[in-house]
Amino acid sequence: MNEVTIVIPVLDEERALPRLIGVLAALDPKPAEIIAVDGGSTDDTKALLQSAGWRVLQTAAGRAIQINAGVAAARSANVCVLHADTIPPRDMIAVIQRVLADRSIALAGFTPLIKGPDTTRWFTTFHNWIKTWYAPLLTRPHLFFQGVRLLFGDHAMFFRRAEYLAVGGCDPGTPVMEEADLCIKMARLGKVKLVPRWVETSDRRIAAWGPVKANWIYFKVGIMWAFGARARLEREYPNIR
Repeated sequence: MNEVTIVIPVLDEERALPRLIGVLAALDPKPAEIIAVDGGSTDDTKALLQSAGWRVLQTAAGRAIQINAGVAAARSANVCVLHADTIPPRDMIAVIQRVLADRSIALAGFTPLIKGPDTTRWFTTFHNWIKTWYAPLLTRPHLFFQGVRLLFGDHAMFFRRAEYLAVGGCDPGTPVMEEADLCIKMARLGKVKLVPRWVETSDRRIAAWGPVKANWIYFKVGIMWAFGARARLEREYPNIR
């Protein structure tokens, strides 16, 4: 049975980490290792990572840079990239192993359920799901008709380490939408699949922006990425902690 490494890119995640640390400690079966890749946090993130007992790497900030470093350092055949504000199911490792046992699948991800402390964001959850269909249909129709779905960071994407390295990993020059780029690369090797199992993802962007503005930003950033306006993406999609 292949083992799984969880890679978590972090930057100033002191609010999200305590819950995630507890959830990952309760996974059954356990991951082979957990690697946190810190992009230069200035809050209590580093102290929390040390207390969790995970492997910790330090890199420049940038999710693509951090993910690439974590995957390169992983000791397992399979890797899952998990954001600090995303809570996986207890059997996450078993799900990953089962899905990647199908060699026709190159990359897969869970289905995000977007939640806050007091509410579930059903509209944005639905938009997030349908976007995995309409984004490739609008921007890469040839891939859509091959069955490729575009997944994003809150999908807790997973793949075989060797194949990730073979396609060159995430583009370090892409500050946002690096996961969509990765889907297109990995589609050369096999299917890109959305697994019908929930992961719970924070609604912190929706809480900060409001649901209408948030969904408009998600749509706008996707269209900008598709048509090559890469230099403006980071400005249009600022970090929310």
